[in-house]
Amino acid sequence: MKELVENIAELYAAFEKDAKAQLENGNKAAGTRARKTSLEIEKAMKAFRKASLEAAK
Repeated sequence: MKELVENIAELYAAFEKDAKAQLENGNKAAGTRARKTSLEIEKAMKAFRKASLEAAK
């Protein structure tokens, strides 16, 4: 589960960097990367939720 949390943190850092580049500089490619990363974050969060529920049992 620790690896999941670290992965989520790395994905969020990449998302934040690209989202800021789109907002501040109007970088369209960064917006595309941010959207792709948001989908990866969603999958990772679902995996975390599943692992967390298993650990709580």
